[in-house]
Amino acid sequence: MKNCSLKGRPGLKTAVLAAVLGLLAASAGATTLADIYAAAERINQQAKESQAKVDELNSETRDLYQDYKIVLAEIENLRIYNRQLERQVATQEAQISEITENMGKVSDIQRDVVPLMDRMVIALEQLIDNDMPFHMTERRDRLEHLRDVLDNPDVAVSEQFAAVLNAYQIENDFGRSMTAYTDEIEVGGTHRVVEVLQVGRVALMYQTTDAEETGFYNKQERRWVELDDSFQAAVRTGLRMAKKQAGQNLLPVPILVEG
Repeated sequence: MKNCSLKGRPGLKTAVLAAVLGLLAASAGATTLADIYAAAERINQQAKESQAKVDELNSETRDLYQDYKIVLAEIENLRIYNRQLERQVATQEAQISEITENMGKVSDIQRDVVPLMDRMVIALEQLIDNDMPFHMTERRDRLEHLRDVLDNPDVAVSEQFAAVLNAYQIENDFGRSMTAYTDEIEVGGTHRVVEVLQVGRVALMYQTTDAEETGFYNKQERRWVELDDSFQAAVRTGLRMAKKQAGQNLLPVPILVEG
């Protein structure tokens, strides 16, 4: 075998060295570009991730800002509501103060009203006793009930006074009413069941169920008195009018004229 020494061949040595350097340079250049591309890709990916985080933060910031504005509006509404409540509380405190002051006067009013009601009931009893005797059972029962109300400590004074006024109103209405009802009366010492016609406080008349006897209550003599037959038809008509069985019309009644 021949010895392949490069001695004495300077041109060949130069060519081989150049080829090796070229290969090394090519290898070094390829490694650097790959690293650069990889680094660029990593940078782009990081930039995308950073932009996504920025977008997410922007969205959260907008949401927080909207929540902040809502909270500010609620706070303002609460301030308005609190001011309104303060005015209402001030008004209620003034009313409580007025009520408290008035309550101090209630006892004074009650001291005046209670004896007044007693006097009114006594006057009402005297009125019924001295009046014409119409609806006497009803009127006396109402008077007795009124006394029970005034004696009941569980009934407020205001309700007691309202009951007294109501009794007076009913008695007052009798003066403008015309009623018919069945009752037992005494005529000439004899008790009989009759139909009674009450015409306000102007006249109080009766008629037997067979219409054979007609009479009236004599206020001066305070007794029932029989009338002649001239009032028979008028009283019969008046009874029908009071029962809503006939239309309203003029009605002759016996009236005593003091001489």
